[in-house]
Amino acid sequence: MDYAIQDLVEQDIPRAAHPLFQHLLDTYASETNKTASVWRELRDDQLEFRPHAKSSTVREILQHQILSERRFFAEFIGLAEPPAAQLLPPGDTPPVSAYLVRFVALARPRLAALADRDESYWMAMVPFFDVERERIWVFWRRVLHSAHHRAQISVFLRLLEDRVPPTYGPTADVSWSGADPTRTIAAAERRGPSSAQCG
Repeated sequence: MDYAIQDLVEQDIPRAAHPLFQHLLDTYASETNKTASVWRELRDDQLEFRPHAKSSTVREILQHQILSERRFFAEFIGLAEPPAAQLLPPGDTPPVSAYLVRFVALARPRLAALADRDESYWMAMVPFFDVERERIWVFWRRVLHSAHHRAQISVFLRLLEDRVPPTYGPTADVSWSGADPTRTIAAAERRGPSSAQCG
């Protein structure tokens, strides 16, 4: 899927020292681009929106995304990260663009830091809150955590009656020639050419 603006392009993604782990770098770059594309739909006057008194505001979700990524990558995955006090844009009410710039700027060096890691690094058990998990498991938990908060913002955009951009496929607002969402039983029953060999 093509985005009108790509913050991390193919040339920004280093080659993994072990080809088996290239998909981690490719996925992190892709998920960063997806999140940035959703944030880009927001307007500054929507940052204090919350759909319910118990919900976070849009601004709180953007701040949490930036802060929690730093915690995952520093505390649990073991990367060198900037001090937490330097993460958020300055001021009490920064604009959407400031959050977006910081989010992408913080993602870039993580790609290089992860590229030279080997199998022993990824498979090592590390503390994760009150349990231990393989470092690669923690990485995928980070990806899922980010997707969760991106989905929150997508729902908020719909409630605000604004455009919801595509992430994994077309939306009611954005589609393209060749888009093939699975909305029918017939589509769900399709089998690939090698599916018979997979049992």
